[in-house]
Amino acid sequence: MGINLSKYALFGLALALTAGVAANAVADEKKNWGAYQVEDRRSGYTYAAPETRAMQDDNFQNPGMLWAEIGEELWNKVDGEAGKSCASCHKGPESMKGVAVSYPKYVAEKKNLENLEQRINRCRTDNMKAKEWKYESKELLGMTVFVRHQSLGMPINVKVDGEAAPYFEKGKAFYNERRGQLDMACKHCHEDFPGAHLRANVLSEGQGNGFPVYRLKWNGVGSLHRRFRGCNKQVRSSAYGYGSDEYLALELYVMWRGRGLPVETPAVRN
Repeated sequence: MGINLSKYALFGLALALTAGVAANAVADEKKNWGAYQVEDRRSGYTYAAPETRAMQDDNFQNPGMLWAEIGEELWNKVDGEAGKSCASCHKGPESMKGVAVSYPKYVAEKKNLENLEQRINRCRTDNMKAKEWKYESKELLGMTVFVRHQSLGMPINVKVDGEAAPYFEKGKAFYNERRGQLDMACKHCHEDFPGAHLRANVLSEGQGNGFPVYRLKWNGVGSLHRRFRGCNKQVRSSAYGYGSDEYLALELYVMWRGRGLPVETPAVRN
């Protein structure tokens, strides 16, 4: 315990030393962020470097759009024993407008939460009689980016009451629970120090409205669960599996934290 606290104290000191400088920098840049700020909630877009924001804003420069193109090709591709494509049931991609803003959601027949990646795979197995795509595969990332992109600019609006309420509370507890050798919770970076520098990066509020995102660090697109796993590893904690109950609950809570912020998929981040 002493070692853990010591490490956290050192980390906290490093953040504190940089927080003032970074906060001033953010304050200097304070502006009307428009749709990217709702009440006290700001998208990661507002913490990104100007050149990163410019890359996201231009579909021809945004490298994440390559994954959207993969999804568009798959939309019309027949696969599985039923001889269907996505278009066979849903027609044009415009039918997906508004779908992404409510995920993850509680699904009665599964008696569990389901995120968009899992919903896409359930369509494949139940309706197309096709195999599931693996998490983080180019196919599942491509289709998820493509479907979420149809809701570009629409506000995140997940349901957290009713059957979803216990999962919301579970995700909230995960977000605030200290874990790993560094004895840190999600909130210690994303609620206590947004705008502070962590090494070369500026900490954001950890909103999920841009996922799947193109990360310059990854040199590719990744899911929100990949980001969760990376954060867990950074505090020297064991990561949970893609699509695990723990990460589904955390995804619901994180999406609620970003309620009202626009879907930006595919966002670009450092």
